[in-house]
Amino acid sequence: MNNLTHLLVAVLISLQSLAFSQMHEVSRDYVDPDTGHRIVRLSDEPGSQSFYFHQNGYTASGDKVVFSTPKGLSAYNFKTKKLELIVEGRAGSVVVGPKTRKVFYLRGESVFETDIDTKATREIAKDARLRSGSGFALNADETLLGGSMVTAEIPAEFGPQPPQPAPTPNAAGQVPARDSYPGKGDMMERRLAAKIPMSLYTINIKGGEIKTFHPATDWLNHVQFSPTDSTLMMFCHEGPWHKVDRIWTIRTDGSELKKIHTRTMEMEIAGHEFFSPDGRYILYDLQTPKYEVFWLAQYEIKTGKLTKHSLQKREWSVHYNMSPDGKIFSGDGGGPNSVARGDNGQWMYLFKSENGKMKSERLVNLAKHDYSLEPNGTFTPDGKWIVFRSNMFGPTHVFAVEVEKAVAKN
Repeated sequence: MNNLTHLLVAVLISLQSLAFSQMHEVSRDYVDPDTGHRIVRLSDEPGSQSFYFHQNGYTASGDKVVFSTPKGLSAYNFKTKKLELIVEGRAGSVVVGPKTRKVFYLRGESVFETDIDTKATREIAKDARLRSGSGFALNADETLLGGSMVTAEIPAEFGPQPPQPAPTPNAAGQVPARDSYPGKGDMMERRLAAKIPMSLYTINIKGGEIKTFHPATDWLNHVQFSPTDSTLMMFCHEGPWHKVDRIWTIRTDGSELKKIHTRTMEMEIAGHEFFSPDGRYILYDLQTPKYEVFWLAQYEIKTGKLTKHSLQKREWSVHYNMSPDGKIFSGDGGGPNSVARGDNGQWMYLFKSENGKMKSERLVNLAKHDYSLEPNGTFTPDGKWIVFRSNMFGPTHVFAVEVEKAVAKN
């Protein structure tokens, strides 16, 4: 090989490297040309992820948001635009106390709290069973953590489950969703049929006492606390949605068990439930029946009144959320393998209900997003931004999209 050939090969390799770099370049601050909304990247490291859609990551004042990075847990400061590592290493079941400004998490068999500002860390409790179910929920006065646990020996195929680790990106910086994998449907069928004994629990944050209640052989999952009622807990019966009565509430003393939604037809499904910010409502994805008719259901806890907001199939989302003032909603869209296979691309949405019908606005073009990673959008406490995670540029990062449109679209 002569010198000219060597030079040409070197130039070709250089151009290929540059093209790959540009292909995976992740913008820090830009306006989506298809929606006119401003998008800001909050994370620095590929493989960073914001939390599940009902897990709080914000301080009450909204100055900081916590999310996972390959190094541990980091807090982004909206005022200074700085990102700071606050917990080093793997941490699972993460939730932030907005008032106490502490992040609670599971490491190994132990529950810890870390102050977001000072990084002071304390072990709260230790119990191997805490790794076996869902967690953590945090109650309104931030005195209790809650979750579900397996109370008997777990069949090997279902556990024991370790805490969710900090995301580990692949060579392209992508991190697939932990709950999206081949064979998930079959696993859920087998797990539901196994009828493994479980229980709900609370942990006293100050003293570390663990109390169990509501023993069952249903698959108890997605435990949440009301944001305003310190003893009201919501949980679900997990499994294929058309086979379970999914959404339930209960008091932390085990009283007032209540089913929130009753199926009215065959193959009707309801799920991905969450509390409204003011604690008045439980909202959830409702399909009557599955794949065909789509709603965002809004159940008033005090009266039992059900309001249904109609959605177009093409605008269905994996998860929804409600703004802090309760006036608008967000949706994180869906991919080609989602329950509603849209024919209008992939988008994050803003919704406003008008006369029972959802009027939509597109926020982010997610055409290049792989929905094996669900975006899980959440409103910031001031309602001005929606934080989400995406691999639309290749690597997985945490972004925020501004609710108010930056530029007018023709």
